[in-house]
Amino acid sequence: MSAKLEAKTLQSASPRRKGTSRISNALRYFVLAMILCLVLIPVYVLIVTSFKSGAEVSPASAWSLPKDWNVDNWMRAWNALKGGIGRSLILVIPSSIISAMLGSANGFVLSRWKFPGANIVFTLILFGMFIPYQAVMIPLMKLVVGAGQALGVTPFGIPALMVLHIVYGVPICTLIFRNYYESVPEELVEAARVDGAGMLRTYFSVVLPISVTSFVVVIIWQFTQAWNDFLFALFFGGSAQTGPVTLALNELAHGSIMADYGGSMAGALIASAPTLLVYIFLGKYFVSGMMSGSVKG
Repeated sequence: MSAKLEAKTLQSASPRRKGTSRISNALRYFVLAMILCLVLIPVYVLIVTSFKSGAEVSPASAWSLPKDWNVDNWMRAWNALKGGIGRSLILVIPSSIISAMLGSANGFVLSRWKFPGANIVFTLILFGMFIPYQAVMIPLMKLVVGAGQALGVTPFGIPALMVLHIVYGVPICTLIFRNYYESVPEELVEAARVDGAGMLRTYFSVVLPISVTSFVVVIIWQFTQAWNDFLFALFFGGSAQTGPVTLALNELAHGSIMADYGGSMAGALIASAPTLLVYIFLGKYFVSGMMSGSVKG
């Protein structure tokens, strides 16, 4: 009798649960759709404004579609930014790879070699993450100028920016790799030692091949940071003709008497395309790499 009563209770409760689940799912999707709309509103304004002529661009018509769709803004923006895009690629690709390699080596040593003061060294490296760029810009400028004079080279341009981004990228790369290598089973490293492999052989033959996801994480991070950087570029990049794409984009926006809103919008979309493509093609590896590096800290 009690079993039949329980069965009837479950049957009557099941439709209620399904109804509650449908309502909760509908609310969840509604909230996500609203957030998506808020995120995409600036993108919509960027796109429609980039196809408008100068006479159509005004705050009153920011939401309206162009009356005459044209690509003049895009052609003008591309001609102004193509040199900067090439220089930015020359900057961000080596700096991302080099800082990733240095961070990987640091992370492996700090996670597997418990030498005296290892935690202090790790803390000092992480301290570089919390130093604002603005706080060190003046002494850093004096250091770069002095180094350029000592070496007899021009202290501004892509090489100087590359060194700066490598140095400032090492702390975050070290943190990510150290957290990931802490999660690597100790038995794997011990097996390499039993086979006679030293620390370097263990790193290159055992640890490095299984670090692909972490490399994807730090390279995406460094690529984005270096590509979008404007402060370092403004101080050490030289001019728009010798610096990265952010300087060229700034000159496009403020290079004439009248503000070129259409060209600026098209230029912003062009300049953001490389980082967008990186996240589209490598985004899933970025998420999995962040999760694998958060097991231990």
